[in-house]
Amino acid sequence: MIRTEDRLIAALDVPTADAARALVGRIGDGVSFYKIGMELLMAPGFFELLEWLRGEQKKVFVDLKFFDIPETVARAVRNLAERGADFCTVHGNQSIMEAAAAAKSGSLKVLAVTALTSLDQGDIEDLGFQCDVAELVLSRARRALQAGCDGVVSSGLEVERLRREAPRELICVTPGIRPVENRVEADQKRIMTPTAAIAAGADYLVIGRPIRDAADPRAMAQTIQAEIAAAVQIRAGHKD
Repeated sequence: MIRTEDRLIAALDVPTADAARALVGRIGDGVSFYKIGMELLMAPGFFELLEWLRGEQKKVFVDLKFFDIPETVARAVRNLAERGADFCTVHGNQSIMEAAAAAKSGSLKVLAVTALTSLDQGDIEDLGFQCDVAELVLSRARRALQAGCDGVVSSGLEVERLRREAPRELICVTPGIRPVENRVEADQKRIMTPTAAIAAGADYLVIGRPIRDAADPRAMAQTIQAEIAAAVQIRAGHKD
């Protein structure tokens, strides 16, 4: 069971740990789950920020997309688990995903990256994949499940089909969420609204800029939380 308030993961896409703490302070009780990634890793205080978030009773998604030889990835995941992270991401082939899944412990769940939401069909073809985006996502999801991963990171545009073909226990974390009409924005090409993503079967929604750049981040987060809660109720009603 997933607490409704945990389904919103706010991305702390800011340049410093101090800026991240300030944003968390502005959001207050509007968010219980935060994502920290590569931008903050390159600034001082990344792991101190992780510990601070845990001290504030927040869940933490460390999104570093581990991609290296399997033993190195396993050691990284093992170290991260000891720091109390809840989610982490892994990229790469079957052996890399298997190593990450085998190294997890405690509350840490390993999510396999399928296809970045900044990629469209043309980008996929440029990378040498001779299939459409949906087929790539499904293939990666199947392999992640076989490798022992807990879930995947997938655009909302592929989640509905994934849910039809993947077990319900596979966690679906969906980035590229915009609380507005689905449209191309900046570097995100495959985006979706919170209501549509939940209806499609997403478990968690990662939202960054709409909250970070809002005049009132807490109010924006609360608006999104209300939309998610309504969408979850509707989805539950359809199952009944």
